[in-house]
Amino acid sequence: MGFMQKRRIGEVEVSAIGLGGMPVSIQGRPDRAQGIETIHAALDAGVTFIDTADAYSLDDSDFGHNEELIAEALRGRPEEVFVATKGGHTRLPGGGWGLDGRPEYLRKAVDGSLRRLGVEQIFLYQFHRPDPKVPIAESVGALKELLDNGKIRYAGVSNFNPDEIVLANDILDGRLAAVQNQFSPSFRSSEPELELCAKLGIAFLPWSPFGGIGKAGSLSGPFKEVGDAHGVSAHQACLAWMLAKSEVVVPIPGASRPASIRDSAAATHLELTKEELARLDG
Repeated sequence: MGFMQKRRIGEVEVSAIGLGGMPVSIQGRPDRAQGIETIHAALDAGVTFIDTADAYSLDDSDFGHNEELIAEALRGRPEEVFVATKGGHTRLPGGGWGLDGRPEYLRKAVDGSLRRLGVEQIFLYQFHRPDPKVPIAESVGALKELLDNGKIRYAGVSNFNPDEIVLANDILDGRLAAVQNQFSPSFRSSEPELELCAKLGIAFLPWSPFGGIGKAGSLSGPFKEVGDAHGVSAHQACLAWMLAKSEVVVPIPGASRPASIRDSAAATHLELTKEELARLDG
């Protein structure tokens, strides 16, 4: 297992870089063997945190694909790995995405995730995205219930704005453990959420840290130049920049090949100068 910097989610120390499970399960995914090999490569590189969701699948016919794949990859592995999942997104025939934030749906979704992951308690359960048809207080109220009855160890939210984060934390009696929002060099409008999480001591998990599936190659300009100066990829420069923003940041780059996650995991060894960070901030 590689040496890896640690960060905290709740009271638990996890690897500073997590693995986003989505690419090995959605459209364009690799075969099962390569998916499992990618997860194993993450573990061998010191990754102890994996982020998934019940909706990471091709469509409604293989709903839960990613959770099942992760459970299979972790079977018989000695190291302790913390798996976060999400509920509140549905999948439609033909591959579309729907929303369902009703408490009764989320209660059922958690039971499905527990079964597929093969665990008695989910480490971190995140409400995937606000449902305009359901008041946020009701959806987050379901998370509170799941925390209180022990089905989940920590509660998180995803795709929430600052006001919604404050509301969720209030409903959870100050127990909101994580916020997962999009954040990357090309998508910086979630800076206010990151700053709020840093102030409140809530883990901030940037999804699509490189700008989205298929966009990772577009990390050019200063990120490539800073990477080149250190003899590493633009991706490592990007992750090191995120890690330097705040102690609460735990990026979760997706990967569908072992080489990609090995490269991402190495970013915790990259020390950028103040000048370099300022340049990347620009």
